[in-house]
Amino acid sequence: MSLTSNLWEEVLGELRTQVDEENFNTWLKPTQFRGLENDTLHLDVPSDFNRSWLDRNFKEQIALTAQRLTRREIGVDFHVAAPSLPEEQAGPVRAQSPTNPEMLAEIGHSVLSPQLTFDTFVVGDCNRFAHAACRAVADPDTETWNPLLIWGGVGLGKTHLLQAIGTEFLRRAPHSRVRYVISEQFMNGFIQAIQQDKMAQFRATYREVDLLLLDDVQFLFGKEGTQNEFFHTFNELHGHRKKIILSSDRPPSEMANIEERLRSRFEWGLIVDVQAPDLETRVAILHQKAEMSGFALPNDVAIYIAERIKTNIRKLEGVLTSLRHHWRLTGQPISRESVQQILGHFVAGDEPQRIAAEQIQAAICDYFNISMAELTGRERHKRVTLPRHISMYLCRLLTDLSYPEIALHFKGRNHTSVLHAYRKIEKELLRDVNLQNIVSYLVKRLQETGK
Repeated sequence: MSLTSNLWEEVLGELRTQVDEENFNTWLKPTQFRGLENDTLHLDVPSDFNRSWLDRNFKEQIALTAQRLTRREIGVDFHVAAPSLPEEQAGPVRAQSPTNPEMLAEIGHSVLSPQLTFDTFVVGDCNRFAHAACRAVADPDTETWNPLLIWGGVGLGKTHLLQAIGTEFLRRAPHSRVRYVISEQFMNGFIQAIQQDKMAQFRATYREVDLLLLDDVQFLFGKEGTQNEFFHTFNELHGHRKKIILSSDRPPSEMANIEERLRSRFEWGLIVDVQAPDLETRVAILHQKAEMSGFALPNDVAIYIAERIKTNIRKLEGVLTSLRHHWRLTGQPISRESVQQILGHFVAGDEPQRIAAEQIQAAICDYFNISMAELTGRERHKRVTLPRHISMYLCRLLTDLSYPEIALHFKGRNHTSVLHAYRKIEKELLRDVNLQNIVSYLVKRLQETGK
């Protein structure tokens, strides 16, 4: 295609199919085409905050999409457009109305998802106490346990509860300062602040808040400098009676490679766990999430899926996503037969996986005849990008690694790149028979041989 302003419209059209709706509307839709010079796409954004967020989370995805459309190497550069409002009115919105729970709040490294609220959290015996505790701490006017630490296995709803606390806290106190962050992002921000001599700004970012939500605190394990910084951040917030909510994949008593003084602080407040949901709760989760996605799920199909996926809510959501794509693309009704045909490898069982990311990467390199350096490197030719995307997809499918944890196995990438790769392969699997055969073969090989 010609390199004109139509390029950005084409790129936006592609991104709309790759990115969830709230992220697209919040970050990509307000971005305006400025020009294209020396194969660099120049885009205007509303604020410095938008520029920083897009540069960190979507720059690579935009560049890859533009490259695929033009068959040329395309760079991306963001520019802050001149504000049309007085300076005091410009910038991202925090939360203008306490009566609008759909409002996205600025919280630094991420945004609170309008879908992850207490209203959309399915309560069962596996999480009832944790849910009640989170409800209590979400009230800005009450002093409860500080900190509150939620622990449990992968995909059991810890992030949902943290985000729900943030949304409810802002609904009740719309002018409060709330910050949600994955601890990996806290660590990366800390390193960047040291490199750029911006520690004062970094500390203000996390210590001048009313509520700090730190997800996946286990990423701090073994990081002495980051642990020390968070220790002082914790003390500052706790000393001023600001609320601290943490999530982890294990209780403090089982945390290794963490400073004892930090472990003891995690035990100051309340520790709650979320367990694997029982069959009835899994079925309820499937029905609710299907309804939120706009399609009806027959009860026998919900039971069939729930009987096979027992320990991971996130995998239940993955099944529903694939079913939704199939339903929208084919128009065929959802049945047990369609689930068996389309998602056989997804619902074959939920036995504990012993497959490591390194094993998946090795199998991919062997199958596609590429080196590990090519797989994990920055080269963008299709010869390596497709294997790389499949490898990321399989790491998510066959292991309990989170998106940030998978990103650590692919040099220089973040969780957004992994999420994009997962969604891309997931979508292509619905229409590409050759890709279906490749993935099915690799899954079978890895599950049977572990190599």
